[in-house]
Order: sequence, then structure tokens, then C-alpha cells
Amino acid sequence: MATLDNPSISVSKIAIIGAGVSGIAATKQLSHHNPIVFEASDSIGGVWSHCSYNSTKLQSHRRDYEFSDFPWPQRDNSDFPTHVEILEYLQSYAHHFDLVKNIRFNSEVVEILYVGGDHDVSSSFGDLPTTHHGTPLPGYPLWQLAVKTNHSHTIQWYAFEFVVVCTGKYGDIAKIPEFACNKGPEVFKGRIMHTLDYCKLDEDGATKLLKGKKVVVVGFKKSAIDLAMECAKANQGGEGEACTMIVRTPHWIVPHYWIWGLPFSIFYSTRFSQFLHQRPNQGLLKALLCLLLSPLRRGVSKFIESYLLWKLPLQKYGLRPEHPFEEDYASCQMAIVPENFFSEADKGKIIFKRASNWSFWSGGIQTEDNSKLEADVVLLATGFDGKKKLKRILPHPFRNFLDHPFGVIPLYRGTIHPLIPNMAFVGYIESVSNLASSEIRSMWLSALVDKKFEVPGVEKMLSDTVEEMNVMKRSSRFYKRHCISTYSINHCDEMCKDIGWSSWRKKSWIREAFSPYTSQDYRKQN
Repeated sequence: MATLDNPSISVSKIAIIGAGVSGIAATKQLSHHNPIVFEASDSIGGVWSHCSYNSTKLQSHRRDYEFSDFPWPQRDNSDFPTHVEILEYLQSYAHHFDLVKNIRFNSEVVEILYVGGDHDVSSSFGDLPTTHHGTPLPGYPLWQLAVKTNHSHTIQWYAFEFVVVCTGKYGDIAKIPEFACNKGPEVFKGRIMHTLDYCKLDEDGATKLLKGKKVVVVGFKKSAIDLAMECAKANQGGEGEACTMIVRTPHWIVPHYWIWGLPFSIFYSTRFSQFLHQRPNQGLLKALLCLLLSPLRRGVSKFIESYLLWKLPLQKYGLRPEHPFEEDYASCQMAIVPENFFSEADKGKIIFKRASNWSFWSGGIQTEDNSKLEADVVLLATGFDGKKKLKRILPHPFRNFLDHPFGVIPLYRGTIHPLIPNMAFVGYIESVSNLASSEIRSMWLSALVDKKFEVPGVEKMLSDTVEEMNVMKRSSRFYKRHCISTYSINHCDEMCKDIGWSSWRKKSWIREAFSPYTSQDYRKQN
């Protein structure tokens, strides 16, 4: 094993793993420390670069997905930008702030070792220090990183005082369902492909895979919906085959960001609207007010549902969710449905099949009611395993600390694991705008590294993370996604107070209460 006495080890202050959206946000905010960024691929952008379909578009408007100090060109354009436009924006940002010089492309971190000998690391939570989280930059390395370059077998070791992990929750490792014996992919004679592999196809390759084929798409979230649309487009005309979607749990989908003529943002993105929802550490009075106002909160959800049921044929196709809209929003599962999606369903090009359980047979998919669906191609839109990706590189016992009974990684301020010293995780919680969330978290992290404030003791941080998880659990049955969308403003308030900023970012109390919050509200002031 490499040691610090090994002269081949390169020593530096800060490492950042990953150059996706979170990685370049962290690089920008920590640029005064000249961090080294390890990116396994040959370009920045993360999933926007390596795991997007040809038809993939952003789920929000440009102005809701931008860095605070780098507005989009034509930011008021109402069209949702394509993944190509998003990549161009991210590349422009990186070049504008000269971040590319910090990035080492085709450099994959394959192992991380803890070398902080004075920190007694135990395999149990209770034996770890509970009063202090340590100095972010102690003046000596605490972590060693093993890096493979250009897909070679040669390992180069680096040592750092602080490590920022930005590998993200999506891409790299597919989440594949488990099946009973002789009920899995091994019995199917057709082709099976996860979205992770499908997104690597170019337009011609995707069309060749789908055209004239009986395709089954498993899933009903954004990636599955986009897949079904691509399949329908490839099968236009009389000889085209239908695409069948296996829908286990329908989720609320929306056609656009207007509800009965009102902008969607007024329902969830203002300080007043979020006052109706539970938040961590809200105190007895606020908790009581939230309880008293709960009928209004449920009324907002019903109001939105009424519009969606009127606008979209959810009832017709058996796609009306059994849970309220607010639970999907609270778990970041609301999806924008592509234009003409239900037009393709009306033409018979997209078919929906509700199924709680399914398996393979030699000719396709079989559901729990013994229905057999013939298929040439089965596309699995079953998600990714971001936690497994982390566990592959983190050493024992730290990898065990990623597990929690609630199923999410316990992160203080969505960034620091109380039991993992001198390491941060950016991009592992979700919000309405993951880009803006990563940027404010990177600002907070930069202030922490620069000793502008200190985090509380480990016990306090653990207590706060548990409280946040309890709020998520009370807000939605889908709480394992670790989404802060219904209390994102309060979440940012807490980070602003830590940094020493005013938590109220607008110029008047009217705007503060009723105007939507965006990344522009958190722009640093010189």
C-alpha cells in the first residue's frame, strides 16, 4: 500500500472528484485554493455529457437553471434548453472562469485511503469523536487517492488535506431489479438495455434499435417517458410497432409551468408558499402554524391536481396517481411530459400497462396477472445506484456510514457527513434546480474551508440530519430521494446564516414573501 513516505505521491490541498455540474460549481468556489479536479471522462458536464438521450431537454426554464454570476444568453427564452445547449452553457462557464486548467480529464479515482493516523477511526458510530469535526485544512494530508489515467493499468497516488466528492447520484452504475430463478434476463431471447447504455447510442443507432421493433419500456419517470417518445417517433407509419410502458407507480406529470393561468412558482417557490410546509428545526410555534395551515397546503395540491386531470388524459389511460401531487413535488419526482406524448398514445404508438410486479419470459415480459407482452427489446428505465458508486471507492469503515435506516446519506447542510472527516459531498441531495443547489452548497463549503465559520459538534450535526430526514419522511412516501424542494428557501437560509450573509435576499418584504427565489438571489456581493 502506498504511504506518505513514497516520493511518487503528489501532495496538494484539495481534490475534487468529478467535473459535472456539482464538480465545476465546487471548483469555481474553491478556485483560490487551486484544487485538482479528477474527471474520469474526456469532458465536463457529467450526465449531461454522458447520459442524455438525443431528445433530452431540461425540466425547467433557463433562468431557473443558471449559476448566480453567469446568466444564460437569452435567459428569458421560454423553450426548455436541449442537453446540447446545457453542455454549451456549462463549457462557457468553465472557460469564462478559467476552471479547465484545474481539471485532469480521463483520470478515474479508483480508490480512496484514509491516512489521518491521529484520528482514531472505528467501525461503529459510537466510538467516533462526537465533539469536533476537525480542521478543513490541517496542514497535512488525510486522504490518498489512487488515480487511473487514460484507461491504463498504471496507478498514480495523490495525497490531499480535503476531498470533495462530486460523482453524483446518476449515471455510471445501473440499478437492475432482482428476479426469481428463471424469471430474469437470462431467459429472454431479445435484447435488454438499461438507459445507461441506451444514452450512449447516437441518433442513427437509437433509431436502428427501436424502428420496427416491439419495445417495452420499464418505468414511468422522466427518462422512461423520454424513451417512449423516442420509440414512438422511430415507429411512425403503418409498419411501425407500438411501445409498451410498464407502469408500476404512476407519478404526477405536468405539461408546463402554468396551473389554471397561474405561474407554478407561486405555489412552491416563494417564502410564503414554503411556509405552509414542514421544515427541519422549525420550532414549536412554526410547527403549530404549519399544522393549522395544513388544509391550505392540501388545497393547493388538490388545485394543481384538478388542472392536471383536466389537461391530461390521466384517467383515460389509468395513470392517475394514488398519492397527492405534493408528495411527488416533495420528493422531486414531478416530470414535464413531452409535447405530443399523449397524442402518440392516442395513435396507439404508446401503450400503458399497470403492473406492480413483472418478470421475463423467453418472448418478452410477464406481469403479475399472467399477461404476456411480446418484446424484441426491453429498455430498463429503473434508475441508478449512486450510493454503490461511492462505496466502490470509499474505504472501510467510512463506506458503512453512508447507510442509514431511512435509506439516504445523512449529510449536514446536504454537504458534510458528520462521521467522515475532511470530506464533502456536493450533488447528493435534490431540489427544483440541482445546479443552483450545488452552487449554494459550494459557497457554503468554501466559507467552511476558509474558516469563516465552524460546524457544530458531531452529535449536533447527526441530530440535525435525522430531523431533516424525519421531515422528508412526513412529507412524502418517496422520501428516500433526499429532496428539499418544499423547504429549499429555509435550507438556504441556514447556510446563509452560517456564512454570515443575510438570509433575506430580496429588496422588499413583499418580494421576500411572494417572489420566487432563484440562484440570482444568492449572488455574492463584492
